[in-house]
Amino acid sequence: MLEHLKQVDPEIAEHVQLETQRQHDKIRLIPSENYVSSAVLEVSGTVLTNKYSEGYPGRRYYEGQQHIDPIERLAIERAKSLFGAEAANVQPYSGSPANLAVYFAFCRPGDTVMGMALDHGGHLTHGWGVSITGAYFNPVRYGLHPETHLIDYDAMRDLARKHRPKLLIAGATAYPRIIDFQIFADVAKEIGAIYMVDMAHIAGLVAGGAHPSPVPLADIVTTTTHKTLRGPRGGMILMKKEHRKSIQKAVFPGLQGGPHNHTTGGIAVALKEAATDDFRAYAHKVVENARHLAEQLSEKGFKLVSGGTDNHLILIDVTSRGTTGKPYARALDLAGIECNYNTVPFDPRPPFDPSGVRIGTPALTSRGMGKPEMAQLADWMHRVIENQENEAELGRIAAEVKELCAAFPAPGIPR
Repeated sequence: MLEHLKQVDPEIAEHVQLETQRQHDKIRLIPSENYVSSAVLEVSGTVLTNKYSEGYPGRRYYEGQQHIDPIERLAIERAKSLFGAEAANVQPYSGSPANLAVYFAFCRPGDTVMGMALDHGGHLTHGWGVSITGAYFNPVRYGLHPETHLIDYDAMRDLARKHRPKLLIAGATAYPRIIDFQIFADVAKEIGAIYMVDMAHIAGLVAGGAHPSPVPLADIVTTTTHKTLRGPRGGMILMKKEHRKSIQKAVFPGLQGGPHNHTTGGIAVALKEAATDDFRAYAHKVVENARHLAEQLSEKGFKLVSGGTDNHLILIDVTSRGTTGKPYARALDLAGIECNYNTVPFDPRPPFDPSGVRIGTPALTSRGMGKPEMAQLADWMHRVIENQENEAELGRIAAEVKELCAAFPAPGIPR
């Protein structure tokens, strides 16, 4: 597959081959990562990358769009059909630009915006200080209840009534429970705010009917097209018809030039795959695996934020086990298990050395793993936390992990 690359740039070819092997041999638990199908990989590497297409189908600034326009139209129509949306834009380069387009469409610098605090599970682009969304706008942040670690809806409502944000954002990047989108919709209506949901993490679960959909309730829904949706690295915006013109102008020419047509093609293919019965079964299996893994981890003494999960994601506070997130994540990696260290709600530790790790089940579910493998995985994670400094034991676990992975081929990776 890398014949020409090996000839032109053997160094890059070697790293691609090594990364392919790594993705095959390890259990990948980062909840924002997944495996795309061979079909998505193929279209993402086609001559579509050669073509510039500033504008929208039927209204381009470059000629030669006879085959590009139909591809983008297919992606748009498939997105609308899959999620029941009135309108869709598939051009954002990723989730963060998609979110920024919403700010640009409806807010001006200094306007008040309100989203979940980053250290409680929100995303940088929901108004955090180091993001342009926190630097150019006036951010108000809601969070979790200190005892339950669930969204404090009463406090959120009080903050919204007090500050009356122009934009109210629901959605998270490290929240393991179902969000009540109706409560946010009611609050937004009461205060006259634009209501946006960032469903980047759960888009595949929503598409597969394994998670409630925010699309009927929100003015705007943004998402990445990878993660649980199993598409290429891109972004997408779903919206009510009355907001279509504002969003179109915000994406182009507001924030970016020509769309990445090879990515648009990959999005179209992924959306077609997500409309199948097989994908629906996959989405439900992701949640089933996450819940079973959470139960197994709890039984082995791990402290789970909120006590468990309703989606694809589990957040673990490992300080009660005598360690912190960063060294534990590194030990897991040596043992063939990939995750990311992560802050936990009300974390007294700094973000670069936090108290927890964040794990998820989308990628391992794509490989066909189920409940027996979740029990085995929990056992391995327990052995790692008991043997963080024991390189020999970590190596033995890595060999066991590799053997298991060999029995569950990864989509898109040649056997």
